[in-house]
Order: sequence, then structure tokens, then C-alpha cells
Amino acid sequence: MSGTPQGSVWRQPPQVWAVAFACVVAFMGIGLVDPILPAIADSLQASPVETELLFTSYLLVTGLAMLVTSWISSRIGAKRTLLLGLGLIVVFALLCAVSGSVDAVIGFRAGWGLGNALFISTALATIVGAAVGRSGAAIVLYEAALGLGIAIGPLLGGLLGEVSWRGPFFGVVVLMAIGFLAVLILVRDEGGAREPMPLSAPIRALRRPALALLAVAALFYNIGFFVLLAFSPFPLGFGAMGIGLTFFGWGAALAITSVWAAPALMRRMSRIAVILITLPLLAVDLLAAGLTVANPAGLVTCIVIGGLLLGVMNTVLTEAVMESTDLPRAVASSAYSAVRFLGGAVAPPAAAALAHAFGDTVPYLFAATSVLIAVLTVAAGHRALAGADETGGDVPDDGEAILIGDAA
Repeated sequence: MSGTPQGSVWRQPPQVWAVAFACVVAFMGIGLVDPILPAIADSLQASPVETELLFTSYLLVTGLAMLVTSWISSRIGAKRTLLLGLGLIVVFALLCAVSGSVDAVIGFRAGWGLGNALFISTALATIVGAAVGRSGAAIVLYEAALGLGIAIGPLLGGLLGEVSWRGPFFGVVVLMAIGFLAVLILVRDEGGAREPMPLSAPIRALRRPALALLAVAALFYNIGFFVLLAFSPFPLGFGAMGIGLTFFGWGAALAITSVWAAPALMRRMSRIAVILITLPLLAVDLLAAGLTVANPAGLVTCIVIGGLLLGVMNTVLTEAVMESTDLPRAVASSAYSAVRFLGGAVAPPAAAALAHAFGDTVPYLFAATSVLIAVLTVAAGHRALAGADETGGDVPDDGEAILIGDAA
């Protein structure tokens, strides 16, 4: 496999494209509800804090479920885990679409998060195992699917949200059902005996200093990420389409830098150096967003620039985790993802509460401070992170792979 040219990345068997398509739709779920947050608040008579819990329930359950997804997939197999995750997303997205209260939508988004965790925790391993060419090429394909999904999600949410806040949820049902059928028909069952993963493996993995440091840094980094993504629709004051176009620009910027800029930077400097340069720039961008929050053009500019920086960070942080430990990468992924998603879960309601109490500038100051804590965490632990800068080769072809840019 490793001898196949890198240029074969786009020439893949049908089962790889089936999983890649489902990945695009799964990652669309991150930003899909972004343009309709104000509409949901108005239609269901919910406060901004209650509305932001749509992100919290989704991300909290996704993160906690990451601790058990490797245990599940090691017992029932990758294809069944993919189908279980996709099936849960279809069911809970449909329940969100027909809900009559914000509490019900919050609860069903939690179920959606469980399905998302089962799917995305298994998707990359499936793509790596089935792809033609080097495993590094498979990761590029996965990152491309991630970036495309993050970019399209807000745009589709804006288009369908102009009709009804329920529209984006129905859109996910249709697309995920197509993804389910594609995986069912095109993905082959893996052969051979399975090696069951201990349930405690991800928790024990966090005893490794390097992994623990990167996970904590990612937790605070994710606070900045999700304040920018989940809180910004409210001060922007745009309609669903305006918010969708803004975050389409954000997602496109994130996709470009995650697939092209981040690898280019890592060829020129160490991963930790890239992190220590990019995170302070992100903190400055968040500070600028807070200072220009009353100016829609200024805030839109900060959001798109933030997307450029977030794309670099997503890829570089994940690469650093991959190289920082000799643990099986499925285990490292579960542990790291569980911790970092907690930051995403905390950020949206905290930002809404801060805005209600102190004004729209303060949530961005909170986000910038959190990102600076991530900088200090990495800088203080740089000796323990020396392994993150060592080249360990491609992701193993046995499918033990870590998630790239877990922003879902």
C-alpha cells in the first residue's frame, strides 16, 4: 500500500467514497444549526442560553461517547458501528425536526451527538483501511471531507432556514439516510478476528503526560473555537441566509488551511512551534472580534480570519497527538477527543450568559483568555511534548487512526 503514488488520493474504491460522503454530511452537523439559532430562539420562545444548549448537549454527549466508541467498534466491527451511528443521527435529526419545544430539541441533539461519536470515531479508520495509496493520502481525503462539511453546513442551514428552522434538520435526515444506504451497500465487512479494546483504555491513556497536556490545551482552544462559531450568530444580527454565508466563508477558510496551509507549515517548522505561533494569533483575532462586535463588517472579517487560524490548529494539534505517544491511535483519539469536546460543550452557554450579564464584547474576551491558557499549557509542557515533533511515519495501515480536526 505504501508504495502507491500519493497522486492516487482521488482515485479510490466506492466504499471509500461512501464513507467520505457520509463524513461530509456528519461534519455539516457542526455548523448546520448555526444560522437558525436566532430563529429557534424566536419560534420556540427560548433564551439565548437555552438555545446555545443545542451545541452543549450535542458536544457533551459526543465527547463522553468517545470514551466508549473504540470499545464498541472493537466488538461489533467498523461497518456495524458506522451504520449504528448514521442510523442514530437519522432518527434524532428527525425528532429534532418535529419537536415543539427547545427542551425537546436539546435532548434530541444529545442523541444526535451519540450517533455522531460512533460514526466519526470509526470513519477515518475505515477510510485508511480501504483507501488506495499511502495512508497519508487517506488522511488528506478525510480532511477534505471534514472541511467541505464544515463549509457547506452553515450555507445549507441558511438556505433551508429561510423556509423554516425545521428545514435544516429535515435536510440532515435525507442526506444521512443516503449516507446510510451508501455505507450499507458499498462498505465491505472486515474479515479476521477482532481484538476487543478494554473499556478503561482511554481513561488510562490520559495518564500519559504528553497526551494529557495536549488534551487540556485542546479543551481551552475549543472554548475559543465554539465561542466564535456558536455565539457569533447573535451579535451579527443577520437573517438565516446572512449567517449561513458568513459561516460558509469561515468553513471554507478552515478547510483551505487545514488541508494545504497546515502541512506546508509543518514542513518548515516543528508542530509545537506552529501551535505556539497560531494560538496567540487566534487570541488576538478573538480580542478584535470583541472590540468590533457592534460592527457587522468587522465581526465578519474576524470570523473568517478565525477560520483560517482554526484550520491550521485543528490539523497541527491532531498531528501532535498522533506523534506524542506510542499508544494505539484509536485509544489516543478517544481520550483526546473526550477532553477537548468538553471545551466545546461549555463555551456556547457560557458565552450567552456572559453576554446577557456584561455585553457582547465579554464572551470574546473570555474566548481569547481561554486560548491564551492553551498557549501557556503548551509552553509550560514543551519538554514533555518533545515526542510530538518527532516524525513517526504515516498513520498505520491497520486502521488505528486518530480523528483529524474533531470539530464535529
